[in-house]
This record gives sequence, structure tokens and C-alpha cells, in this order.
Amino acid sequence: MTVPVGLSADAAVAEVTLEPSDNARLARMCGPLDAHIGQVERHFGVAIRRHGHSFAISGAADPVAGARSALQTIYAETASSEELSAAKVHLLVRGGHAGDDEPIVAVGRRLQVRARGRSQGEYLRSIQNHDINFAIGPAGTGKTYLAVACAVQALLEEQVQRLVLVRPAVEAGEKLGFLPGDLAQKVDPYLRPIYDALYEMLTFERVGKLIERHVIEIAPLAYMRGRTLNEAFIILDEAQNTTPEQMKMFLTRIGFGSTAVITGDVTQIDLPPGKPSGLKHVLGVLQGVEGISFNFFTARDVVRHPLVERIVNAYEQHAEPGDPRS
Repeated sequence: MTVPVGLSADAAVAEVTLEPSDNARLARMCGPLDAHIGQVERHFGVAIRRHGHSFAISGAADPVAGARSALQTIYAETASSEELSAAKVHLLVRGGHAGDDEPIVAVGRRLQVRARGRSQGEYLRSIQNHDINFAIGPAGTGKTYLAVACAVQALLEEQVQRLVLVRPAVEAGEKLGFLPGDLAQKVDPYLRPIYDALYEMLTFERVGKLIERHVIEIAPLAYMRGRTLNEAFIILDEAQNTTPEQMKMFLTRIGFGSTAVITGDVTQIDLPPGKPSGLKHVLGVLQGVEGISFNFFTARDVVRHPLVERIVNAYEQHAEPGDPRS
């Protein structure tokens, strides 16, 4: 093959013609001002030139092959008349599209939450098959949102009697007792991501009523000591900010008929210097214990804005060797 001017000797050029020929599908695939094509170019680091339904892709061999496959995958998604969002194209170019075999969480009649990619699919299957589940990875990978979806489904299908939402309150740098309001109001700022997911799935009014009836309970981790939680779905969020003693205390609260999901990101520990993270500690203690699952997410599993994935990767590359948070 003749190497085009401006390309290195190890570069490749591939052409792909998308079929069947359909101008409406082509427009959905390319997006406004070819924005979706631009996403493919930036993700793989290639150049794409289009003439009708034919595309010429130039760049290094492996990225060119990946971009060619991504274009075909995106075009296949245009078979329906729905417009493609930037978020969906982001998932498709990463190979994170949820196929028909991926698990779905039916949250009543209002919402169906489908796993986006292999990691999320394995996570949902783990929650369905294990009593205690750990989800560890960076922000934006759906750890908390999917846990809340499973919790709401279990509540609506009467598999559990209540939801217990727990989070260590360490970020504010002051004791909860000095914050205004009742217990729920004190902890409210720390549980905002869980509240947002609940409101989306159950509506603001219904969540408020369930909290009043104590069907949904919000509690700081420190208030869990001495309790046993039966027939409950318990979510411990931001678990990287627990100590090993707190983690052990929490895990031993689990009673009969209960499911627990513990989420966290070991690269964002806010504990005071010298205090070990209970989430990092538990990895060496409970790996391989029957009935407990560990699910790990990486930057590739981020389902937020594409910049979030690049930010996570940049921080990982910048971490110094031996950094315990890397």
C-alpha cells in the first residue's frame, strides 16, 4: 500500500463502506456537524474522511482497525429511528454497548436500568447472586447508581422490607453533632448522589413518604454499631473512607434476608494521614470468601463525559511509584 503524504511508514489506511445505504441513518450516525465522527477520531487518535457512505480512516494500524469496527457498530445502532446521543456514542466507541444479553433492572413501571458493558453486567449479576458485594473503581462507572436501582427493585418486589443508606461522614472536617438539623438533615449532604438516584427512580414525593415511614433509612456509619439488619438492602457508599474497624463493624451488621453493596474508590481516600482505609484492608481479608463478590471498575468503564475517563487516566499515570492511592 502506498503511504499517503504526511503519514509515517508504520501508518495504515483503511476504507469502509456502510451498508445498507440510507441517508437518514447516515445523518444519525454522523451527528450534528459530524460530531459523532469526531468522537471516534479523538478516541482512537485517527483521521477520518467521509464521502457519502464510504469512510477512509488513517492512523496507526491498531487504532485504525478499532475505528473501523466502531463506525460499523455505530451504524448498526442507527437501524432504529432514535437519535444517537453523545453519551451512547461514547459507550459504543469504547466497546461498552449493552447487548440484549446484559442484565436489566426493572425499577417499577417507570424505568428500566440496563447494564452498560461487561463490567456493569457482571456487577449486576453479582448483586443478584451474592449477599455482600463490593464495587471498587473510579467515579462515573455507575457503582452507586446501579446499587440504588437494585435496592429499589428489591423493595418494590417485596424482596426486602427497607433500604438502609449508609456513608462515612468524614469530608466536612467537623463532628455531625455540630451540624444543624435532625439526623437525616445532618447526613443529607453526604448522601446526595444516592438521593438523586432515588428521586429519579421513585419521584421526590414518594421518597419523602418512604423516609417518613422509615422504609428508607439514612444513617451515618457511626450509628450502625450494635444493630442487626434483617430483610434489608444496605448500601455503604464512599467506603474508602472507612477504617478497618468500621468496615468490620458494618459487615457484621448484615442479618437474614439482607443484601449489602459496598462501593468506593481507593484513589480518593479522605481519611486523616496515618489511618488505613477499611476498603483497601478488606481486599486482603475477604477475597475468596464464599458469598462475597468483588467487582472492579477502571477508567474504561466510565459512563460520564469522555473527559472524565481521560482525567482518571491522567491521574493514574501521574501517581508516583509506591503511592498507596494509585
